[in-house]
Amino acid sequence: MGRVGFAAAAACAVAACAVAAALVGRRVRARRRWWRAVEVVGEFEEGCATPLGRLRQVVDALVVEMHAGLASDGGSKLKMLLTFIDTLPDGSEEGIYYALDLGGTNFRVLRVQLGGKGSMILSHKVESQPLPEELKSGTSEILFDYIASTLKNFVEREEDDSQQKTDERRALGFTFSFPVRQTSVSSGFLIKWTKGFSIEDAVGKDIARGLEEAMTTKGLNMRVAALFALTLRGERPLVNDTVGTLALGHYYDQDTVAAVIIGTGTNACYIERTDAIIKCQGLLTNSGGMGFEKMISGMYLGEVVRRVLQKMAQESDLFGDATQNLSVPFSLSTPIMAAMHEDDSPDLERVRQIMEQNFQMPHVPLKTRRLIIRVCDIVTRRAARLAAAGIVGILKKIGRDGSGRSRSKSQRTSVAIEGGLYTGYSNFRDYLNEAVVEILGEEVARNVILRVSEDGSGIGAALLAAAHSLDR
Repeated sequence: MGRVGFAAAAACAVAACAVAAALVGRRVRARRRWWRAVEVVGEFEEGCATPLGRLRQVVDALVVEMHAGLASDGGSKLKMLLTFIDTLPDGSEEGIYYALDLGGTNFRVLRVQLGGKGSMILSHKVESQPLPEELKSGTSEILFDYIASTLKNFVEREEDDSQQKTDERRALGFTFSFPVRQTSVSSGFLIKWTKGFSIEDAVGKDIARGLEEAMTTKGLNMRVAALFALTLRGERPLVNDTVGTLALGHYYDQDTVAAVIIGTGTNACYIERTDAIIKCQGLLTNSGGMGFEKMISGMYLGEVVRRVLQKMAQESDLFGDATQNLSVPFSLSTPIMAAMHEDDSPDLERVRQIMEQNFQMPHVPLKTRRLIIRVCDIVTRRAARLAAAGIVGILKKIGRDGSGRSRSKSQRTSVAIEGGLYTGYSNFRDYLNEAVVEILGEEVARNVILRVSEDGSGIGAALLAAAHSLDR
């Protein structure tokens, strides 16, 4: 071989080595980035661990806070709010009852016919319609006259063939979705308007009395037997939707002692002994402060996953130039996150589609999709197990967890659970049910029924009206 040929060959060899070195270097950097992403997930998983010991600490801490909240206002991180509900429906109620639900843009009227023991709910009908905008800034008299007229028309249409006496005073459950200082089961004074309402003459007035006066004017023989309204935690309104869920659960099953909402937000209520309410306020509790709620509520789970994916991307360049697409807060909703988590296809096609459609990432490798699923699982499992600890905390507070001197190991206990996170997300539901058994132990857990409840706010209001009816 000549000198020229040798030099050319040497140059080719050097070039080949340089290319090989560049490829090897690229692969090494890619592996380092990948393993950094895996490390981020591992660190997050370790921080989110919920071993049995930690869950029992949550249970005990919740019970302590519940006792403190029942002892004095402001003495606890939990708001133990009085519902004034002292009677729950038990299935013996008979007759026709009504419910009215006034929200921000719509209002609903509902009619329920109850047949007593053995018959239960014979029929129910709901009508919903938008509330005219001009009513939101007029007077309270105009607003309640409109509502009473609509309710009267509904009653007259529905009761043409009813056997109920026309002169019989009917009971109404009234859901009023605005902040109210409630003073009894059937009365409460408006604190302030929200949702675009500005009817000044109603502030400070008894809402139930205002509606009853309008019904009397319209010739509608009906009284407000139960009022559901917003209560305030600081400036944050809490809707007592769990009370309706508890009422509906107790109507079907008298062993129901608590109701839990696990959806966009988290709330709970339970039946408390009167002598345990030292401050004379109790029964309804928002099950946890905001920190606890952010770890278990549907409002936040998708956002937690997004933040973890964003950190993975920033520290490992896992998603390349598309990393910035993960920077928008709440761009990953919990339902979308749940859809990824429940993707059981071999190639995780649903995950690929979601990452492409929501974050403009068309080429997410299969191993990265698996890592995304793992993040979803970590967040969901922690949320469900903490929610389970909250439920067991309520059971322990009322002596239904089988611990200590409790005689509840063989006592049947039912908890009504509502909310899309539990009812519509099977992985979350399975993790929660599993954790309840783990905390209580199999012997006690056999007698604790977690029952999926339908939307109890409307029917529950009518059932409570029946339970508190003067006609019974």
